[in-house]
Amino acid sequence: MKTKHTLLLLFIIPLLSFTTHKYYLSLTQLTYKSEAKSIQIIMNVFMDDIEVALNKDYNIDLQLTTKKELKNNDVYFESYLKEKLLFKVDGIAKTFNYIGKEYDGDLVYFYLEIENINQLETIHVTNNILTKHFPEQQNLVKSKVGKKNKSVLLTKDDNNTTLKF
Repeated sequence: MKTKHTLLLLFIIPLLSFTTHKYYLSLTQLTYKSEAKSIQIIMNVFMDDIEVALNKDYNIDLQLTTKKELKNNDVYFESYLKEKLLFKVDGIAKTFNYIGKEYDGDLVYFYLEIENINQLETIHVTNNILTKHFPEQQNLVKSKVGKKNKSVLLTKDDNNTTLKF
């Protein structure tokens, strides 16, 4: 009997090691549009992760993409993003406009814009999206200013960067 249990465990343990691992990653794309004098920002996050974070932080029940989805959820999204995502352009703190969001599969895309940017030499980004509830969260920031592209991966412990152009 003991031999059967041992064999069973030896068979099951390797199978369990192949279970899927959940990745926690967001992507924030910054594009400076000189003709519009603005920085256009597209951020995507996993829907279930942002839903967990907002439900916990605001004591709500978003129920995204269901018939019971909160009608005023943009208020929560905007508030959360403005608290967790901060920008300085050439050393000056800038606020972004929340344009809106859209769902695509298991992702939420947020559209943001920083207006009245005549030129851009540096942009400082602080990104704490989802790190409170998911310590292994990684936030990739990609930028394009003119023909210059830069990327950096931010984490809970290394949550900010200054990109120079």
